[in-house]
Amino acid sequence: MREIHQPTANRLLGALAPDELGRLLPHLEYIAMPLGTVLYKSGGKLRHVYFPIDCIVSLLYVLADGSSAEIAIVGKEGLIGIGLFMGGETTANHAVVQSGGHAYRLVGRKIKDEFHRIGTLHEQFLRYIQALITQMTQTAVCNRHHSVDQQLCRWLLMSLDRLSSNQLYMTQELIANMLGVRREGVTEAAGKLQRLGIIHYHRGHIEVLDRPKLETLCCECYAVVKRETDRLMQ
Repeated sequence: MREIHQPTANRLLGALAPDELGRLLPHLEYIAMPLGTVLYKSGGKLRHVYFPIDCIVSLLYVLADGSSAEIAIVGKEGLIGIGLFMGGETTANHAVVQSGGHAYRLVGRKIKDEFHRIGTLHEQFLRYIQALITQMTQTAVCNRHHSVDQQLCRWLLMSLDRLSSNQLYMTQELIANMLGVRREGVTEAAGKLQRLGIIHYHRGHIEVLDRPKLETLCCECYAVVKRETDRLMQ
């Protein structure tokens, strides 16, 4: 029998007041989130929000020619679908499962009702949105000013923070699509990390062997995002 994670494994749901969580619990649906699942596309109407438990979702901007770049990642610290309760109900980006797992899904009407009660949920969600904006801003700066090597280090560290192990399953081609760079650049950067004994990479399986050294090779962008997220999501 499969293990079903509790809703409070998601950091936002776990921070809610008991009465607020109690109102949501009957409406939370535990669902599988297989790798590659598209939760929504640019311009589509948002109908649900998703609270990741042990999966990671990439927020991507896709250009007219089909190329893409990741603008943020969301895991157990947050939720997918903020546009739904912020008033827009649509978004300009895609949301795609980057690392498979599970999440809780909630129909949009329920989350909007609770958000407008102006309680703990309202405060926690606004704090999370601020943290997400920080991540998006820093990602844009990193992609513009830092090397592919540094971008890969940042991406690995941010992914690890959202998983319960030191292993990821992601091909170099997919990583290149996430970072918006050439595959050859990712291959070269991953090769350097492997030769230094920091990661072991084989056929889409990445194992981080030396996280402290990975952090020393990373640019300041990872630390900025982590510090702000930890401060806001205490």
